[in-house]
Amino acid sequence: MEGTMVQKAAEQAEYPLFIPFIMAGDPDPETTIDLALKLEEAGAHILELGIPYSDPLADGPLLQRSASRALQNEMSLRRAVELIPFMRQRGLTIPVIAFTYYNPVLQMGEKYFFDQLKENGGDGVLIPDLPYEESRDIHNMAAARGLVNITLVAPTSGGRIEKLAGEAEGFLYCVSSLGVTGTRDSFPPEAYSFIEKVKKNSSVPVAAGFGISTPAQVKSLDGVCDGVIVGSAIMKKVEENLERFKNPEEKSNALDAVKSFVSSLISS
Repeated sequence: MEGTMVQKAAEQAEYPLFIPFIMAGDPDPETTIDLALKLEEAGAHILELGIPYSDPLADGPLLQRSASRALQNEMSLRRAVELIPFMRQRGLTIPVIAFTYYNPVLQMGEKYFFDQLKENGGDGVLIPDLPYEESRDIHNMAAARGLVNITLVAPTSGGRIEKLAGEAEGFLYCVSSLGVTGTRDSFPPEAYSFIEKVKKNSSVPVAAGFGISTPAQVKSLDGVCDGVIVGSAIMKKVEENLERFKNPEEKSNALDAVKSFVSSLISS
């Protein structure tokens, strides 16, 4: 799809694309809004707003704990989407992608979900457990509202890589390593060759995710792909500062700690 906010943000970035993930509702809804603004201040190009789910198959222990805290705060798909206008009111300008498993969308109603996402200022969706072959209706519903449906491509995609990469829109989420989300000390050599293969076949910018957590890792991907997606490492910083987030006198310092970490990744 041409001309969407996501497409423009991905293609017009002046430095490698940086796409952070935060979990809506962790540590609380108001702080989610604060974090979104801090991430844009740090230089993020696109925001992935994670929707907590009770059975997150692709998530490692850290994001599972994050989702659990968010669910305890009664966060849901509907409430997460309703946070976006408050982010916009406070000055957020970057595109927002709802990162959600399929079941919450199904429970909410697919068409109603996309209506609400559009109405509340969202820009697209990424559904990690929806197979590409079953995503045509989702793609069409998103496109009809000017939204993007972000495609995932993984080492297990096999012979579908060319098709997935060629038909992607906005940006292509390249899963750099097998397994669940979470920080990793290093990437296997085959991860780089896989990303290069994906980029060769992609019609849109390619962002690598899963396991990226240090400036050195970000730097190692420079020139290999168009950018990175970082989630677990950011939510680890949130988890490390939970008590400070709860303390009104310390909250701004906690937010700055997250911003500083993200800035170190972007500047690498």
